[in-house]
Amino acid sequence: MAKKQEAEKELLAKSAELQGDDTKAVTQREDIESEADSLSIEDIKSKTLVTPSGDFDWDADEKGFGNYTNEERAKLEQMYAGTFNQINKGEIITGTVVNINNKDVVLNIGFKSDGMVSLSEFRDTPDLKVGDQVEVFVESQEDANGQLVLSRKRAKTQKSWELINEALELDKIITGFVKSRTKGGLIVDIMGVEAFLPGSQIDIKPIRDYDVYVGKTMEFKVVKINHEFKNVVVSHKVLIEDDLENQKTEIVAKLEKGQVLEGTVKNITDFGVFIDLGGVDGLLHITDISWGRIEHPKEVLSLDQKINVVVLDFDDEKKRIALGLKQLTPHPWESLDTAIEVGSKVKGKIVTVADYGAFLEITPGVEGLIHVSEMSWSQNLRNPQDFLKVGDEVEAQVLTLDRDERKMSLGIKQLTPDPWQDIASRYPVGSQHKAVVKNMTNFGVFVEIEEGVDGLIHISDLSWSKKINHPNEFTKVGETLDVVVLELDADNRKLSLGHKQLEENPWETFETIFTLDSIHTGTVLKVTDKGAIVALPYGVEGFAPSKHTVKEDGKALKAEETSEFKIIEFNKEAKRIVVSHSRIWEEAKNEARNAEVAQKKNDQKATTNAVKKVKESVEKSTLGDLGVLAQLKEQMEGAEKNQKG
Repeated sequence: MAKKQEAEKELLAKSAELQGDDTKAVTQREDIESEADSLSIEDIKSKTLVTPSGDFDWDADEKGFGNYTNEERAKLEQMYAGTFNQINKGEIITGTVVNINNKDVVLNIGFKSDGMVSLSEFRDTPDLKVGDQVEVFVESQEDANGQLVLSRKRAKTQKSWELINEALELDKIITGFVKSRTKGGLIVDIMGVEAFLPGSQIDIKPIRDYDVYVGKTMEFKVVKINHEFKNVVVSHKVLIEDDLENQKTEIVAKLEKGQVLEGTVKNITDFGVFIDLGGVDGLLHITDISWGRIEHPKEVLSLDQKINVVVLDFDDEKKRIALGLKQLTPHPWESLDTAIEVGSKVKGKIVTVADYGAFLEITPGVEGLIHVSEMSWSQNLRNPQDFLKVGDEVEAQVLTLDRDERKMSLGIKQLTPDPWQDIASRYPVGSQHKAVVKNMTNFGVFVEIEEGVDGLIHISDLSWSKKINHPNEFTKVGETLDVVVLELDADNRKLSLGHKQLEENPWETFETIFTLDSIHTGTVLKVTDKGAIVALPYGVEGFAPSKHTVKEDGKALKAEETSEFKIIEFNKEAKRIVVSHSRIWEEAKNEARNAEVAQKKNDQKATTNAVKKVKESVEKSTLGDLGVLAQLKEQMEGAEKNQKG
């Protein structure tokens, strides 16, 4: 700027020196202009003008400012050129604020013209004043209006990218401003460049509310740059991890079994809780949280809660640390009431129901097992859930107790009288009772006569007449049946019952009805590969082998088809009846065939006798009886034809 002013002063001095010489030339020019007012254009063209002597200087202006010697011109050009900076498009240069208006900031960057930058690009510098130095980016040396185009924003952005790349290469820490929340993380402004902070890289612990970080200035490390898409990924977590690594090393080095540490609940899962011990995590398993039984850790603990825990175990490298919480308090078995012993009655709440029984919690941490066999006097073991459910408050009797092993077995059936004590007097053999079907198997039905007294009805004792493949064909669970006591074993608590014995054995009567070869109407109930099951009168079922179900037209009988059946086998002991439909029409055919054969034999015999009589008559006749002979001959020929036919 100073050089430019000095050059202008020297130019003004030079002009002053030459001003006197120019006075004559100016006066002469004015005379010519006055004379031109009274002359025509032709006269002006023909008038002889004075031509300057010497070579004409095309660079000289009318005041003679261009009349420099070569040495003077070179000196002036050098002085003038020294007042400008050489700038190139795309470079960052420093400029001085020379003016600030309500729209733009005018900067002198030492170029032939000043540059202007929108005032909006200086929002982050409200104290900007004339004379301040700022860095700007040269977007263009001149636009359509010949104006120098500058940008402070692009200068900041380019500088920022240089610093960001340097931070990634040299693993430096940079500072950024959290602008807003986005899907999966936060948007961070790093000196005008937007970067992405993933949610997993905010902190070492899970973050539940990202919004609390918006508006904060934080330190980060650049972890990834995609130059093609201008994407930057930063992490705050790595800074925390670096800080905690030293703490972790110190903590792990001092770690010992039995050591009590303070920690913070970092994460809660179904199987346990992760505790932050100040840089190193330990696992507090659900079974080590409370002496009592809990379904989920969140019943006892909550996130960010500070608790004391004891170190139970860790591996050689101390990467896995097992912690305990309940171990900080005495075991409940140690304070169990000494008055509780075998035979004592205790009360509690059912905390677990399994296939084999239920656990009754007497006090938190003290449980006893009620086996399913100790829930009812019934010998037919059922699902424990039929008796108890979680949350039930019940009373039980102590059956076994081992304080050293911390085990206890309980029973609830012992609180009611044993129904088998006088079973013989109440259920003698032959007595009839009503029973409820409780369960079914392939071989029979288990029924309950009263609570705790069960009996078995064998499948063969359900019905006299029906052939039952499974008890569910005869009855169903919950149904009431009339039964009779067949056998009683009080010592082994076994009761054998029957249902069909309530009726007389109908097979004694069936033997007189379904006699061999007797024919009865029946309906096909079911067709199998071996034959068909046929419903006969009086509720009796018979079996027809496949070859005995064929009808006269060659087709087999189908289900629900009614027809005639012949009894071909009757076995009272096995309760088995075999029938045949085919034999009925087969025997009818045989009888018809036999009758036809007998008729033919009778006809043949009659013909033979007639021929014999004719022959005898011929032998007795004479030659004179020719007419008679001719007649006899015709009779004989007719008889022979009839015989052949």
